[in-house]
Amino acid sequence: MKMGTMENLTPFMTFNRDEWAELRQSYPMEVTAEEIERLKGVNDVLNMQEIADIYLPLTRLINLHAIASQELYRSRYVFLQKQERKVPYIIGIAGSVAVGKSTIARVLHTLLSRFDHHPKVDLVTTDGFLYPNAELERRGIMNKKGFPESYDVHALLTFLTELKSGKSTVEAPVYSHLTYDIVPEEKQVVNQPDIVIIEGINVLQPPKKTSEDFGDQVYVSDYFDFSIFVDAEEENILHWYVERFKTLRETAFRNPASYFRKYADLNDQEAYETAKGIWERINRTNLHENILPTRHRADLILRKGAHHLVSEIKMRKV
Repeated sequence: MKMGTMENLTPFMTFNRDEWAELRQSYPMEVTAEEIERLKGVNDVLNMQEIADIYLPLTRLINLHAIASQELYRSRYVFLQKQERKVPYIIGIAGSVAVGKSTIARVLHTLLSRFDHHPKVDLVTTDGFLYPNAELERRGIMNKKGFPESYDVHALLTFLTELKSGKSTVEAPVYSHLTYDIVPEEKQVVNQPDIVIIEGINVLQPPKKTSEDFGDQVYVSDYFDFSIFVDAEEENILHWYVERFKTLRETAFRNPASYFRKYADLNDQEAYETAKGIWERINRTNLHENILPTRHRADLILRKGAHHLVSEIKMRKV
């Protein structure tokens, strides 16, 4: 079996779809067509073949990593002569707005939870760690929502520290895409998981150092046992973003409670121009300044083609 092309002077091995699909081996298909429809995001593309060729091999790889990690923790506690504590295996998923991160996170959440070794899998999005809109307005960065400075990084790091410390119950704030804001008093409770998937555009972003920074700094990605970056050509991401905006204009934006209700009555040309304008002012800038520079910090890069299907996989050499 061809195991991918070893490239010189790169920390990654590169696989095409056929090479990667072979690595599934005998891992069974345990997802139905109905589940796939529920898992995929707005205008995303997901089918049985994509699950079989891309996500079953990836799930098998993560399963092997998670088992090895569990054994390492057991060995460490034996060495320290301390009682073993349940510490979750944490996966980070990063990438641009509209590239399909949320769909991939949901797929992995579903597939990984069907292993006997780690049946309890939780999915947490970093949207919940955005500052509330009122705080973003106070800081004058409402137009930079999604940029690193718009997140309460201290709260996110505290959440991850508690997870990796083996705390039995940890809480995360909840975000509403309908109201485009944090939901007051609502929490997502994470109770002794085997695996936690952390999904967000900037989860691989290191903190930006200033002249006032002293000593060591902790990154969000320091808590990850495995990280994935979802990649695509910018022109494709822009197209997906615009098409998603147009679809939401006909669906979620029509809800009277929607923050984006003002866009519901735009015609096609107006919707295209509005979405493209938002992309160029905000999302494109964030992509180039903050997201793309973190791509090669990931353990695995999933490269999508124009049809939203993965065309290439880069895996960090061990």
